[in-house]
Amino acid sequence: MLKVKNLSFHYNKGKEILSNISFELNKNDVLCLLGSNGTGKTTLLRCLLALNKSYKGNIEINGKDITNESPKKRAKYMAYVPQASTMAFPYLAKEVVLMGRIAHLGSGASPSSGDRKICQNVLEELGIDHLSGKVFNQMSGGERQMFLVARAMVQQAQILVMDEPTANLDYSNQVRILQVIKQLSEEGYSILMTSHFPDHAFLSCNKVMLMKQGKIIKMGKPEEVVTSQNLTRLYETSIYVTDVELCQEDITTKVCVPIIERHN
Repeated sequence: MLKVKNLSFHYNKGKEILSNISFELNKNDVLCLLGSNGTGKTTLLRCLLALNKSYKGNIEINGKDITNESPKKRAKYMAYVPQASTMAFPYLAKEVVLMGRIAHLGSGASPSSGDRKICQNVLEELGIDHLSGKVFNQMSGGERQMFLVARAMVQQAQILVMDEPTANLDYSNQVRILQVIKQLSEEGYSILMTSHFPDHAFLSCNKVMLMKQGKIIKMGKPEEVVTSQNLTRLYETSIYVTDVELCQEDITTKVCVPIIERHN
């Protein structure tokens, strides 16, 4: 569905931030982008969303080059889920979700009953309709993140771009968001997400990209890419990836363990 070819970007003719980024995101894919702070992950997302416009290369959706498409047109293809945040005004949670229908409204038009029905269906699907009357800024981080996912879903774009969707969430809410991501991929969405937790690649993703200094250094299946050697190179710190057998569940999974040196 999404094909990025030789994408490069720099600010005001300064140092290149992204260099020849190429990848594909197909239907049902969940692609996890891993990398240190300042390596270009958010810059890449901003290019995809047309927030950074002066990039080189091509961005195609379903074989169509959207490089010169307007942000509103792109919003029909691609929806954005930012890190959990607050709003400048005390909107109700259901009003925040309704904002996702803007891409489908004409100039000056108001949401119709059909738009509100789409929002209600998504809230019920995510099991959060009972929270829709709460003030968004007064909700917990996990609740706000769920409503930001709902806002993206009502755009009815099949590609979701998520910037660290589990950032600043407690453990249970991290798991809940990862479960929703996996559910959405099974429903046909294509998802590109960034994360600072390599373990997340094993929990909800079928593809991984490792980015270092604005370049993709490895890409492929989680079990092939997320290895001790690759993570140690990526983060420049010792990380060990090992298999863990969950006896009661009869499941084997992989975990990433940072190695902290002991000083006598």
